[in-house]
Amino acid sequence: MKYLFVCISIIFILFGVTATTNQHQSSCLAIQQLFIKIRDGKIPMAAAIQELKKLLVKLEQQQPNSTPTLVFPIKGYNCSAIGGKNGSGFIPKGYSFFDGNKHKGHPAHDIFIRDSNQDCLDDKTHLPVPVVSVSNGIVISAENTWADTSLLRGGNYIWIYSPQHHSLFYYAHQSTVTVAVGDVVKAGQTIGYVGRSGLNANKKRSPTHLHFMQLKISPQYQPYPVNPFSALCNNKPS
Repeated sequence: MKYLFVCISIIFILFGVTATTNQHQSSCLAIQQLFIKIRDGKIPMAAAIQELKKLLVKLEQQQPNSTPTLVFPIKGYNCSAIGGKNGSGFIPKGYSFFDGNKHKGHPAHDIFIRDSNQDCLDDKTHLPVPVVSVSNGIVISAENTWADTSLLRGGNYIWIYSPQHHSLFYYAHQSTVTVAVGDVVKAGQTIGYVGRSGLNANKKRSPTHLHFMQLKISPQYQPYPVNPFSALCNNKPS
């Protein structure tokens, strides 16, 4: 009888874990589909805001805590690789997340790697350069099939949601993405490699770089850009 009770308890535990995992995966896939609709201009803004709030609230209840500080998003580099002077490349004016692929402004930082011949390999190490997650979080959207005929500006990109930072983190122009929607990631974990994918990033005039952006989630669940320059420059090494 004792062993039967133990077996039944284990079954209920496993069932609970499976149910939570399925719910988690379902939430992430729903966000992925919403982000694609927003990206491609296929959903009105009011409907997108309402749906995003519903999905993020559900996801927040399922995720681990994040690290309090940000890890630099490119392994082996630091804030000296950020374009502009003291983060001057961050230009949030005119940006709206809900404008998708047609958004204005540049509320992000371009972080450049040593790649004089544009082969996506570091000139010193002759190896691909890892992109790492700046915090713990959950992959809620990703693209890894970009082709040079595409008009998609971000190329191969990843969106990661960090509940503790209450932020969306965006990593664009990667050569390849190594995580999938629904993956739970840790700060410093490799999520892809710096590349040249994207409508403008693929052009010869563009040095090889990672486009990195942080969007805070307002109490009304509307993402808005914040400048992570100081946090990146006080980062933990990746």
